[in-house]
Amino acid sequence: MMKRFYQYLLWLISIHIAGLLGFSLFRFIEFVCLQNQIVHSETSVFGAFIRGVWFDNVIGCYILIVPLVLVGIAAIIGRSHRLVYRFVAWWFCIFYSLAFMVSAANTPYFSYFFKNINSSIFLWFGYTATTAGMLFEEKSYWLYIFLYFILAGGFAWTVFKLTSFFIKRIEQQPVGRINVRSIVGCSVVWVVSVLLCLFGIRGRRGYNPIKISEAYYCNDSFLNQLGINPSFNLLTSVLDDLRKENQELKLMPYAEAISYARTSLGIQGKVDSSYVLHRRVFSTIPPRRHNVVIILMESMSASFLRTFGQPDELTPTLDSLYRCSLAFTNCYSAGIHTNHGLTASLYSFPALMFRNLMKGTVTPHWEGIPTILRHEGYHNMFFMTHEAQYDNMKAFFSTNGYDDIYSQENYPKDSVVNSFGVSDHFELNYALGKINAAAKRSNPFLATILTISNHPPYKVPLWFHARSKEAEKQIVEYADWSIGQFLKAAQREPWYKNTIFVMTSDHTNISDHDVYRTDLGVYSAPIIIYDPSGDIAPGRSHHIAQQIDIMPTLLSYIGYPRPYIAFGENLLDGSADDSWAVNYNNGVYQYVKGEYFMQYDGEAIKALYNFRNDPLQKHNIISSAPKAEVKSMEKELKAIIQSYMKRMHDNQLIIK
Repeated sequence: MMKRFYQYLLWLISIHIAGLLGFSLFRFIEFVCLQNQIVHSETSVFGAFIRGVWFDNVIGCYILIVPLVLVGIAAIIGRSHRLVYRFVAWWFCIFYSLAFMVSAANTPYFSYFFKNINSSIFLWFGYTATTAGMLFEEKSYWLYIFLYFILAGGFAWTVFKLTSFFIKRIEQQPVGRINVRSIVGCSVVWVVSVLLCLFGIRGRRGYNPIKISEAYYCNDSFLNQLGINPSFNLLTSVLDDLRKENQELKLMPYAEAISYARTSLGIQGKVDSSYVLHRRVFSTIPPRRHNVVIILMESMSASFLRTFGQPDELTPTLDSLYRCSLAFTNCYSAGIHTNHGLTASLYSFPALMFRNLMKGTVTPHWEGIPTILRHEGYHNMFFMTHEAQYDNMKAFFSTNGYDDIYSQENYPKDSVVNSFGVSDHFELNYALGKINAAAKRSNPFLATILTISNHPPYKVPLWFHARSKEAEKQIVEYADWSIGQFLKAAQREPWYKNTIFVMTSDHTNISDHDVYRTDLGVYSAPIIIYDPSGDIAPGRSHHIAQQIDIMPTLLSYIGYPRPYIAFGENLLDGSADDSWAVNYNNGVYQYVKGEYFMQYDGEAIKALYNFRNDPLQKHNIISSAPKAEVKSMEKELKAIIQSYMKRMHDNQLIIK
């Protein structure tokens, strides 16, 4: 019985390997046809093909799992039949033919759009005649159609040949006695095989299942995308679109939303179809070639700082920075997740959907601090504590302005303290070494450091002596101390005085202080811009500030001389009365402007508070507030949401 069972497994594995070879052939065809799109010719293409097999195996295991379960059960109970063999053979032929069709279509698709095939292709199904005409009238597509039928047909022939071969071998094996020992032995092997197949679907051992970041191994965009299996990309894209939180709201006609949003937010000039809601900001300050260090502190709420009323001394470093920096007292995070803070702070994009902008199957090219500074000759580095593919960060940041990305894979294994990687002091010290090396070059640098310690599970080093007894406060003390040590060490370096430091949180944390437990207060985050040279005098700004304002404010601060695109405002200009903030959480949109705080649930205004006179949000004044003012704020918020979502849904928040 065992010998027959092993033949079953060899049969399935043989077809699986044949499928992987088929995927590799389609990848080779894509490489041959599109190799002119390689920018960095010195980069080895071998890495793309190796990673390609990895992603191909994920799709192959998806196809394999049903035959593996079916054949395994039939073999163990001794009920195998030729109908089972035929079903399995046709199963492989049908699903691999579909997967190969996606791979074949990917080459012309990539050639036109410079991205792998995704769910947007289903929009073409509404124009069946036009799409069919395009496919069959464009002669350059005939090659790919021909190759598809050749390779898919060759695979089907291989499947049936292998099936015929193994059926003969299986039937030649004596059935033998079916006893408990043989059943147990086969069952163990079968269970292990199923588990291995499920592991293949997951793609890796780490904290997260495989994401497209694993395909990114170099600085060439084409080679990085070459390794991604097109079916994997399409499947992931479809699943993303099906999530409720990623669906677009229909609040008002799009043209009306754009018009009102531009007027209410003070956006002037010619309407650009690609950038209708983006601000063009000019700097009046002479350009400065400052280095830039941006530290995004994990869960560092404003409530932890004495500056904002914390009775315990948890953050002496940050509090001292507030006294000698350009700092903001009414500032709010973009959302509740790390990805919200990153995209808002670095690229000036608000978080008006639950959707993680970095995790999409199509990695967009965005204008932001990294992309602009790299264009200006900066060397850009991103430091994180966890795995590089977490939230698809490696793919996203490699595509959008960063030259070097350092992650858990770069650190010694004995420095990793939990599932999120290394402690803050280790990461900051490691970053300092890389910054020092970069500073020795003639070009300026951008270093972005994402910390993690203030995230459960809290891991305070045993040698660190905190004043507090609660773990939640001890970790805040440690995180602040780590930043202080980093700044003290940086002070001894020659690049220090020519560097601007920007510090904010990625998002906030729950506080035990009432004012920071409200729907608005829970988003209160520090925003600090520190210039050791003292070129711009320190001060407290009373603007309503948000993370999307960091980019235009910073670029103005360093005197960037050209116009650029950003959703936020330059907080160095304009009136504090005109400033605003917007964020989203749990289906509720929140809008802060003037003295009012508004909540909208997608259908109606839920609440309105005078947050300056009523910081604890005890009095909903929606019925008593001036009707004209309420209506104006409601329209502004709806217009912002509608405009943004439309651009997001159509993937038009990118540089074209």
